[in-house]
Amino acid sequence: MIRHILTVSTGTLSSRMLGFLRDSLIAALLGAGAVADAFLVAFQFINVTRRSFTEGALNAALVPTYLRVRETEGKVAAAAFAGRALGCVSLILICIALALTLLMPLVISLLAPGFVGGESLQLAINNARLMMPYLAFVGPSIVMIGVLNAEQRYLLTAFSPVLFNITLIVVLVVLLVWRHDPLFSATVISGAVGVAGCLQMLILVQRRPWREGVATPLRISFDPQIRGFLRKGIPGMIANASPQFLIVSGAIIASSSPAAVSWLYFANRLIELPLGMVGVAMGTVLVPELTRSIQGGDRQALMHAESRALELAVGLALPATLGLALLSQPIIRVLFQHGAFTAEDTAATAQALSVLALGLPAHVLVKVLSPAFFAREDTKTPLVATIAGMVVAVLSGLTFGHAFGVTGVAGSISLGAWFCAAVLGWRGATTFGFSIDAVAWRRLPRIVACAAAMGAMLYVAESFVSSVEVNASFAANLTILGGLVAAGVSFYGLLLDLFRIVSWGEAIESLRDGGLRE
Repeated sequence: MIRHILTVSTGTLSSRMLGFLRDSLIAALLGAGAVADAFLVAFQFINVTRRSFTEGALNAALVPTYLRVRETEGKVAAAAFAGRALGCVSLILICIALALTLLMPLVISLLAPGFVGGESLQLAINNARLMMPYLAFVGPSIVMIGVLNAEQRYLLTAFSPVLFNITLIVVLVVLLVWRHDPLFSATVISGAVGVAGCLQMLILVQRRPWREGVATPLRISFDPQIRGFLRKGIPGMIANASPQFLIVSGAIIASSSPAAVSWLYFANRLIELPLGMVGVAMGTVLVPELTRSIQGGDRQALMHAESRALELAVGLALPATLGLALLSQPIIRVLFQHGAFTAEDTAATAQALSVLALGLPAHVLVKVLSPAFFAREDTKTPLVATIAGMVVAVLSGLTFGHAFGVTGVAGSISLGAWFCAAVLGWRGATTFGFSIDAVAWRRLPRIVACAAAMGAMLYVAESFVSSVEVNASFAANLTILGGLVAAGVSFYGLLLDLFRIVSWGEAIESLRDGGLRE
């Protein structure tokens, strides 16, 4: 299981790193103003849709159903179910894309009420409409990703999103070289989103799941089996995108303040790196693993999967939280302070990042806890938890946002994430219970202590170089930041080995033997 998680994490890390480059180019091209806010509201809407569908979301309903059909009715019946799901989901998303294109003025008004009456409203509407073809291409992709994950083929599904970012990066570089104005650039980038979605779908098509007998024949049939899948899949997709919906909730409140949407968006991009590496990877791998253990009645395998997942989540989320909070200023300065993105934008974005980072452990916990419900074909509980978290985020954001600006909105998002995680933990404990083994009980306190020690080391190191960073060149800032990150990672890794939490020699040998496999 760990090897599969590392495969998905590696693919997600590659996509996220390219995403940082993409967003750095967007910041340099558009800055943080009316045009940037309009574009980012539209892009965020598409991003939420993309991630709610593609990043392990279909595992919530498709994987348990597919595996159950395969076990009870055979591979041919499972392939037929996948073919019907492929046709029906594609048709539904095409219809949704057409409806949203017509209703986009209402959608943007709801997502960004602060835009109403200003120039940003029509700009956001135009950008979002240009991005809508993406939904037509994401339909086949999401079903193929779910089926390949059910068959434990993670390599292609993990790396297919990379092409999405590469396409946009190429377009952004061309626009920067030709120095087009922000308004024209935003229009071109919006159109490129649909092209990127098409290329991503074509990569997955080359895997030929239907030719291998995994999804065939391709049909549109809303039979009871497909209706049951959709009834569970829709709540699961909403629940799986909990972090993105919380950010959307924050953007709704922030839209009334100039540039606040941009600051919040760029800050959240840093949160998505560790969240993607840990949360998305475990959400993708855990559902099939837990489903097999539950359906097979293997209590020991279930406990092992839950224990290793929790160790990995805590072991990566805690140091990432401390690193992002303590190094927020140099990180934002290096990644985004170029071109139209000013030092003032850096300060505001860094403050938002420091507060958003406090909610990162909660986001990861949600990604760890939700698969336990999804594997039992319960998508309602994670949906209720997500909605509850959004309500808390909106209500607290209305209060804190008014008093503290974008930092208050960021705080409300973190509060909503913790509330969502608390609801899932309470429901899981009272319904089926969570079990972790003795090894996890021994390792978890040590992991927390190692993360705290790393955080203290980073705090001291950053205090020594902070006065130099402000007036230093980009190359100097990049060198300082790279040194701090390398020191933090090395120190943390050394502590994990000293406390006998992990043996790096054994881990490397295990990966060398297993490799990155589908």
